[in-house]
Amino acid sequence: MGLALLCLFPFVSPPLALALGIGLAILLGNPFTSYTHKATHFLLQASVVGLGFGMNIHNAIATGKSAFSFTLLSISITFGLGFLLTKLLRIEKVTAYLVAAGTAICGGSAIAAVAPVVQAKENQTSIALATVFVLNAIALFVFPPLGHWLNLSQSQFGYWCAIAIHDTSSVVGAASKYGPEALTVATTVKLARALWIIPISLLSAFVFKGDTAKIKIPYFIGLFVLAMLLNSYVPQLQAYSHYVTAWAKAGLTLTLFLIGSGLSLTVIRSVGVKPLVLGVILWVVISVVALGVII
Repeated sequence: MGLALLCLFPFVSPPLALALGIGLAILLGNPFTSYTHKATHFLLQASVVGLGFGMNIHNAIATGKSAFSFTLLSISITFGLGFLLTKLLRIEKVTAYLVAAGTAICGGSAIAAVAPVVQAKENQTSIALATVFVLNAIALFVFPPLGHWLNLSQSQFGYWCAIAIHDTSSVVGAASKYGPEALTVATTVKLARALWIIPISLLSAFVFKGDTAKIKIPYFIGLFVLAMLLNSYVPQLQAYSHYVTAWAKAGLTLTLFLIGSGLSLTVIRSVGVKPLVLGVILWVVISVVALGVII
C-alpha cells in the first residue's frame, strides 16, 4: 500500500513505478491480482480521459489525420507477418492471433476485446496478455534512451512509441518521460489507433465465426474527445486543466505500478518460448519499420 501511494508523487517516474511493481511481485508476490487488474483497467481509462483536459482538439485532429495511413500500414504488416510466423513457428492459432492483435493495436485492451470474439480459452488469453505485458515492461525502459540516442524530436518519438509500443499505459509512460509534446502526440495517435479494435473485432468474428454481440467498444475514447473539446472551447476550464492533467499523470504512474505488481515470475514463465518469439519478432519489425518511416 505504501509503495502504491509513493507512486502518486511526482518524483516517481513511470519506469521507476513499473520497476517497483515488478520488484514487489517477484519478492513478495501479489495475492490480489484480480483486484489490481480491475483497478488497472479503471485507472488507465480515467487517467487517459484526464489527459484530454490538457490537449487541443484541433491539434489532435491534425495529428490523427497524419497518422491514419501510417497506422493502417503498421496494422496490416503486423497481422500479415503474424500469420506467416504462426505457420512457420507452428504456434497455436488463437494464441498467436491474440499476440498479433495486441501488438497491432493496443496491447492488453485489444486482446481483452478480441478474445471473446474468437472464443479464446482462458489459458490462451493469459499467455497472450503475459507476452505483451513483458514486452511492454521492456519497452518502457528501452524506448526513451533509444529516442535520445537516435536524436528523435519529441514529435517523432511520440509517433514512434504510439506505433511500436503495445499498451496505452506504457506508451504514455514512455512519452511523458520524453517530454510534453511527445506525450500529446503519443496519446492522440495511440487512442486513434485503439479505435481499430472495432473493425478488427468484426473481422475476427468473420474469420473465426465468432459472435459479433461480444465485441467491446472502447467508450472511454469518446470521453477523452469530450475532455479535449471542453478544454478547447470552454476557457473557464483552462485555468484548472493543469491540475487535472497532473493527477492524470499520477494515475498513469500508479497504473504502471499495478501492472508491474502482476508480472510475477509465475506469469513470466507461463509465456512459453514460441509466443514470446512471435511477440519479439513482431515488435522488432514494427519498431524498425515505424522508425524508418518517421526518420
